[in-house]
Amino acid sequence: MISLKPYLIRSIYEWILDNELTPHLLVDAEANDAILPVEFVEDGKIVLNVRPEAIQGLNMSNEFIEFNARFSGKPLHIVVPIESVMAIYAKENGKGMVFDQEEIIQDDEPPPQKPKPRAKPKLRVVK
Repeated sequence: MISLKPYLIRSIYEWILDNELTPHLLVDAEANDAILPVEFVEDGKIVLNVRPEAIQGLNMSNEFIEFNARFSGKPLHIVVPIESVMAIYAKENGKGMVFDQEEIIQDDEPPPQKPKPRAKPKLRVVK
């Protein structure tokens, strides 16, 4: 089953924009596939302003969030794996969603399998 998380991120992003607020992502910067400006990472996390006026070429797929932005005047292509997004929220009022990292790991695991039904014992006729 496809994870619900990327769909929630996209819908909350749209909701924040529809309310004319500024969407921010809280990201676990220690993800292997992330491309982030390390000079802005604090305690292994980074907050990214993803309002349309601050970025270019936003692509929110089911696996990654990608966009181009400037940090201290330097252009950078940002890549954020969906599983490393810890929260998406509006800067002005903090409304949004925080993702539980333990639940994310569980979401990626396959669902437990139902035990196979035990075969009924065959009856032997003894004469």
